[in-house]
Amino acid sequence: MQKNKLSHRLLSLVRHYSRVAPPPPVYADPIIRVSNNVAYLGSPKQGSKPRQLLSLPPFPGYPLPGKNTSTGHVTAISWLKYYFDEIPDSAIQSHFNRGLVQMESSNPNADDSFIKRVGQMKPLRKVKHNEVMEVGARVWVPVSIAETRVSKRFDCIPSGTLYPNADEIEYLQRLVKYKDYAILVLNKPPKLPVKGSMPVHNSMDALAAAALSYDYDEGPKLVHRLDRESSGLLLMGRTKESINHLHWLFNDLNTAKSSCKAWNDACDAKFQRFWALVIGTPKENEGLICAPLSRILLDDGKTERVILAQNVGLEPSQEAMTEYRVLGPTINGCSWIELRPLTSRKHQLRVHCAEALGTPIVGDYKYGWFVHRKWKQMPRVDIEPMTGEPYKLRRPEGLDVQKGSVLSKVPLLHLHCRELVLPNIAKFLPVLNKKTETLPPALSAKPDLLRFVASMPKHMKISWNLMSSYLV
Repeated sequence: MQKNKLSHRLLSLVRHYSRVAPPPPVYADPIIRVSNNVAYLGSPKQGSKPRQLLSLPPFPGYPLPGKNTSTGHVTAISWLKYYFDEIPDSAIQSHFNRGLVQMESSNPNADDSFIKRVGQMKPLRKVKHNEVMEVGARVWVPVSIAETRVSKRFDCIPSGTLYPNADEIEYLQRLVKYKDYAILVLNKPPKLPVKGSMPVHNSMDALAAAALSYDYDEGPKLVHRLDRESSGLLLMGRTKESINHLHWLFNDLNTAKSSCKAWNDACDAKFQRFWALVIGTPKENEGLICAPLSRILLDDGKTERVILAQNVGLEPSQEAMTEYRVLGPTINGCSWIELRPLTSRKHQLRVHCAEALGTPIVGDYKYGWFVHRKWKQMPRVDIEPMTGEPYKLRRPEGLDVQKGSVLSKVPLLHLHCRELVLPNIAKFLPVLNKKTETLPPALSAKPDLLRFVASMPKHMKISWNLMSSYLV
């Protein structure tokens, strides 16, 4: 009796386990691989990973600012070399040779690659290097073309002093990107204040006056400002006449027109472009932020804070407008965006990103402290946004993670003035000072506009390379 019960129980167990569903079949047919003269049966090899693409601004037309074109048209490779003037020509040519440069196609039936945008699919087609650019055409390239190397120089001056030594003077002069008799353009490093005060000695204006006077009796003067934690292109005037005109140029109330039409057109073409890494992603891929700003004092009576104006008429406010566009997909919860301020207000870009878009800039603890309380440094394993599979980021050799990048627990501000276009002051000064009514032949051949592009500081380069290297 007991033996029958035991056998019945064993049969029921066998029947129970025999009814378990088998594993789902593999839909991909296995393939045979041969390695070292040994055959293996395995799954098919995975395809190439998706590439993160960077969108250039719409082509403005020819002639390009600050560039003379004798042929009357601009080719695709000339447009890329013009926009990425700090990248070696061989690297740009290599991207064309490998078919990595693409353009938005007007043909809806194009069977090339696609990039997913908000609510629609944009068809892309490959571009040859000698293809003629049309006005408004938009080119897409892998992000690897933008920043290829990490700078080895220091991010800030070795020591702060009112009288820089030889090493500091040499370092400051390496920051100079352009110099003529009217202006000076520098690539300001982060953590260096622009305007000095009693407690601040190693400011940009004081150090430039001591180290960048060159053959002038006085050093250059500031005509606009950047935040202490931000980096990028900083413009300074070298003469009283150029300083006055540059102050007028960067004033939002410069509505008066000159009798020189070329100067007026050049002033209308002036702009700045910033690159920033923000936490989150804006709802729209591009747009215009029109949000006036107000200044308030905190409870201590000393600390000033810039906020969005409430439009109640009880507090003074200033108009503030910023154009923005997203440069690529979200990676590790962050997105690279491009900002173009149309007005010059204190902390305008930081407040617009944090409060208007709801995506504070990485490292902005003043306006994004509520998001940074939950900040987590970038992990070493993440999920691909398109396939959902885990991947490992490539780590450049010899990099210290505590350098303010996304690998650091306390990242530095990721805001950089990437591009600056302004009138050629040295060309128009004789006309503006009314010394002559027409430009001399020697000056008329010079370009009306000057354009500068500055590479990102080291902590932003590390973040850029780490967050895009797995896709490129």
